[in-house]
Formats: sequence, structure tokens, C-alpha cells
Amino acid sequence: PDSAKDGSCSSPESSLPSVQQEQVKAETLPDLNAKILDEDWDDIPPSSALEVISEEEAVQIIAEPLLPIQSSTLRDYVDHSETLTKLVHLGVNLSQVEKCQKAGQLLLTLDFEKDVKKILLFLKDVGVEDNQLGRFLTKNPYILGEDLEALETRVAYLKSKKFDKSEIAQMVSRAPYLLLFSVERLDNRLAFFKNELGLSVKKTKDLVIRLPRLVTGKLEPVKENLQVCQIELGFQRNEIQQIVYKTPKILTASKKRLRQTFDYLHNIMGIPHHMLTRFPQVFNSKLLRIRERHMFLAFLGRAQYDPAQPSYISLDQLVSLPDEVFCTELAKASLQDFENFLKTL
Repeated sequence: PDSAKDGSCSSPESSLPSVQQEQVKAETLPDLNAKILDEDWDDIPPSSALEVISEEEAVQIIAEPLLPIQSSTLRDYVDHSETLTKLVHLGVNLSQVEKCQKAGQLLLTLDFEKDVKKILLFLKDVGVEDNQLGRFLTKNPYILGEDLEALETRVAYLKSKKFDKSEIAQMVSRAPYLLLFSVERLDNRLAFFKNELGLSVKKTKDLVIRLPRLVTGKLEPVKENLQVCQIELGFQRNEIQQIVYKTPKILTASKKRLRQTFDYLHNIMGIPHHMLTRFPQVFNSKLLRIRERHMFLAFLGRAQYDPAQPSYISLDQLVSLPDEVFCTELAKASLQDFENFLKTL
């Protein structure tokens, strides 16, 4: 055997021991009795549970924690699951994941090396930053169960629609469910906004880049807000088009808030439709902020929103400037005057 290991060869005659050698070897063998020969040395009997052991031996025994048969929290499984442990290290909030239907069961069935790692590498390649992975997976743990080829096909579709890498990264990061949508659903969503709003391809693209959750959210609230703008608030189709393109959030705003803000701006402050179309960002502001500032300006006799008149105040400045700048530049008063006025309301 030794010569075989090192590759050397020897003649058959030299490998055969003589009869005399065999006899010598036989004489040197110990005289074992039959009982010892029949004994299986590898079969070591297990120690008894009642066997007395020393304290030193006892502290060296490591008992594996029992895996809970059923639990309402993923926390109980972290010590038993490499996948959960590594997801926690990435910053995934398991208490939030538990609130997603069947997400907990999904994570417990995944192998980190086989299932999870390739999705993480894919997300990084798409443009999701390392420090965003935990937040992303907390919001959308289901992506870990998606087929990698299907995800790559959806990214390829977005590229075919002229979304560049940075735009896709921005959309995926801000709307984590985006890549769960099939190519057909993505195509239908883009077509809906293009046709419903009468936008060009470029403007439709710009719209969903700025607010990608329009693609992943429900369409019913969007349709309702468009009807509110047209039927109840009285905007024309071309005005709605301009408003939505400048301020996409108006499509997902509360209908009640939309009505109340419009009522105050149009009926109390006297702002006409064409001015609201020009400065639609005013709909994103809190009604209380609009009311307090308008009342202060009216108290000072400076509530002038007509650009054709002197001392004109734009709606954009009315809602966007910090209190101190609003007071000094628009109201021509001090911040203390404004605070004192608010106390009288």
C-alpha cells in the first residue's frame, strides 16, 4: 500500500512473504479468546439518563433550544433560522413583516444561500443601496419568493420604455412593490395614466418617476379624484392635466381634504380656477396653514392674490415660505406680530 501511494512499483515476487516469515508473524500474535473477538468495539453503549456525572461534566453539556411548533412572532424562530438571522442583520424589521399576510411563513421556508442571496444581489444591481435593503425588504418581503428571471424581465421592460438605470433605481426604492407587477400589469398601468390624463409618453414617464406608487396603488381612488376635480371642483380637462402633471399627489389625496382646500381657496380667498391651475402645489399644503396666513394678511390689508394688482402675493410663496420669511417679506410684519395674532383666533 505504501508503494502504491507514492506511485512506485515492485515485482510480484518481492511482495510475497516467505512461509518462514508468515510463521514468525503468526507466533507474535496475541492469544485472544473468543469472547474478545466477538465483541463489537465500535458499538459503544449510550450513557444512561440516570448515570451520575460530575458538575464539571454537567456544565459542558450544551442543550439545543427547542424549535417552537407554533408561534405568533418570528422572533421565536430567529435563533433557529440562518435566513431570519441574516435578514435582521440587514435591518429587516420582523415585527413589521409579521403584519404582511403569509410573509412570515414565506421567510421560514427560504434558504439564505439558495433563495435570498441572489435576490439581494439583484436588488443591489438594480440600484437599491445597501443601507436601504432592510427598509425595502421590511416593506416588501414577498420579493424574496419571486422568480429571479421574472424580476429581470420586468426590469428589462422598464428599460425598453426608456427608463434609465437611475430612474429605475429611484422608482423601485420608493415603490417597493413595483417589481411584483408582471410586465402586462406594468404596461396596463402606464397606458391608463397616459390615456386617462391625455399625457404624452414622455410626460407619463416623468409622472410615474416622481410618484411611482401611482403604478402600484389602487386605481379606484385615482379615478374618483379625477371625477371630483372635474365634476365637483369645476376644472376643465386641460386644467386637470396641468394640475396632475405638476402635482401628482393630488391623485392620491383625500377627497374630503381636496374639497375643503378648494372651497377655502376659491370661495373664501377668491382664487380663480386658472390661478389654482398655475399653482396647484397649494393643494399639498395644510388647510390650517393656508387659513392662518390668509387671515393675517387680510387683517393687515395685504391679502392680494391678483398678479395684475400691486403688492401681489403668489400662492406658491404663501404656503412655501417659513414663518419668519413669510412675515418679513410678504406680511411686512414681525414674527411676534404673527404669533400674537394667532392667539386671538
